[in-house]
Amino acid sequence: MTDAPAPAPEAAAAQAAPQTRWAGLDPLAMLMGLGFAMLWSSAFTAAKFVVADAPPFLALTARFAVAGLLACALAAAMGQSARLTRRQWGLVVVFGLCQNSLYLGLNFLAMTRIDGGLAAIIASTLPLFVAAGAWAFLSERPSRLGAAGLALGFAGVAVIMGARIEGGADPLFVGLAALGALALAVATLVVRGVSPGPNVLMIVGLQMLVGGVGLAPFALAFESVADVTWSLPMLLGLGYSILFSGILATLVWFLLVRRIGPTNAAAFHFLNPCLGVAVAALLLGETLGPRDLLGVGIVTVGILLVQLSRRPARG
Repeated sequence: MTDAPAPAPEAAAAQAAPQTRWAGLDPLAMLMGLGFAMLWSSAFTAAKFVVADAPPFLALTARFAVAGLLACALAAAMGQSARLTRRQWGLVVVFGLCQNSLYLGLNFLAMTRIDGGLAAIIASTLPLFVAAGAWAFLSERPSRLGAAGLALGFAGVAVIMGARIEGGADPLFVGLAALGALALAVATLVVRGVSPGPNVLMIVGLQMLVGGVGLAPFALAFESVADVTWSLPMLLGLGYSILFSGILATLVWFLLVRRIGPTNAAAFHFLNPCLGVAVAALLLGETLGPRDLLGVGIVTVGILLVQLSRRPARG
């Protein structure tokens, strides 16, 4: 899926990579990935504060409306345009529905019954879905080192998840969170083929508005404003979700996928368990045990292997 016969953005970036990489690693991509992982992982804890006092779909609809309008206004002030190509509008709709309506909608619903740390762990299975989809539909077979890194990262996730499952998680809501991760994998693969051009922030805002439109019917049908408790933690969590988890994290994600491709970008989701569990333990008092720490170490090694697999061939 391409916007024009020209190479996709990540392909162009790969051609320029020898001038920007440091010892086979891309420092800027690494910094962007770590920042994105922190923003995304902390979103699970923020979401727990929100859903404790507000219905999940209603809270997300409000979040998408405010964040989308704010992002579009900032984009317009920066001179960005909403005049998009047909492919770019497809990007807005698919990413808006898959990431916002499905992924976040299912996660917010799941977190009414499961821990924020567990939700972060489930989200970190994204690289497995992305790598499998890229291999099956885009003929992108990972290198042995990259495949080993993905496998090792998943093993680390399994260690952490095993400890949490033993604590008694609701299987239905665990399944909803996993289904959300699958939807996000679809969005990740779709995003790689269409260049947002100079209108990245405008596209971010528009896809949030699409997400809100997708969730609004469910919020209106099953939830009520009367069920909202206007507590300070809920308002702070919602504000953080709008500005940081919403606008900033999504913008960084678009730029990261353009720079290093969907499979490598998705590998940073393996940091979600360590960061998500740590933030949840700090702010929500969720338990962080020895097996959690072991899983964190395994996941970190997996990330390193995936990044090293991008080292250009010498000679």
